[in-house]
Amino acid sequence: MRVSAEVGTWLARRSSRAGDWWAAELVAAKRGTRVSVVIPARDEEETVGAIVGTIRRELVERFPLVDEILVVDSHSTDATAEAARAAGADVVAQDKVFPQLESLPGKGEALWKGVAETTGDLVVFVDGDLRDFTADYVTGLLGPLLTDPSIAYVKGFYHRPLVGGAGTEPDGGGRVTELVARPLLNMYWPELAGFVQPLAGEYAGRREVLEGIPFVTHYGVEVGHLIDLLDLHGLDALAQVDLGHRTHRHQGTQALGRMAAQIMLTLMDRLERSGRVISAAPPSTALAQFRRGAGEAVERELVLTDVGLAQRPPLESLPPEIRPANSSLLRRTA
Repeated sequence: MRVSAEVGTWLARRSSRAGDWWAAELVAAKRGTRVSVVIPARDEEETVGAIVGTIRRELVERFPLVDEILVVDSHSTDATAEAARAAGADVVAQDKVFPQLESLPGKGEALWKGVAETTGDLVVFVDGDLRDFTADYVTGLLGPLLTDPSIAYVKGFYHRPLVGGAGTEPDGGGRVTELVARPLLNMYWPELAGFVQPLAGEYAGRREVLEGIPFVTHYGVEVGHLIDLLDLHGLDALAQVDLGHRTHRHQGTQALGRMAAQIMLTLMDRLERSGRVISAAPPSTALAQFRRGAGEAVERELVLTDVGLAQRPPLESLPPEIRPANSSLLRRTA
């Protein structure tokens, strides 16, 4: 059994390694292109400063590749904002962007507002909890975009170890990917079967492409991007880059369950929007989980979480009067 010829050809043409791209060469390839890096962060004071500092030192001061570093502080209760600012980033509180709109929780909300608040022609997204971050993450993601105008969006992938009491599983970190996202994508969007890490938080895209798609406000944002971009631009406009190795904070099983539910709801929404699935009734968005504790019927505490789907519309569809004053959208429509 083999993947389709389309996926096989795509894998060969649109996959590269971070080491294929050198910062000095990419500076020469910029030719006036402006680059922004957006880092969503919630309670990441231990890691965000090192990430920002590496980008500023290597890709702003040593090589003038990155023009803007923005950390979107997503309701942190620690010193995330202070650490990011001290390392040289611009910092914006998530709720300060589009204050006219109702505040929504979630990583996708921070990413959407990060795009709105920046001005780069190319936008690179990097998670704020990386512990082994190098500048190669940014140069690897920018390489295909700066050297091939037919590429619209680049996804990162990596080896992701899972460290536990029984030892280290070299590629065990992508549990939601392997148990939920990959099986469903292969079933319904087999064109995306070649993506090694469809839920990776490191990726980059052209501004006009990012402003033309909705952003799911929770953890379904990444898989929603892939499906929507496949539909709008086709598989050949997408690429992926091997970023090597990634270590970050692992979430517990129940947190992963909530993430999985949000991703499943995102996939179901895309199936319904395309007319491929018609549900007799909408799925429940109440996720019941149990944890140790005293309950009424069982010796467990019942915990309910609303994992309902919310998403922001394409930024290009917003009326000018609510756009940030520094927004590239506002300048383009003025």
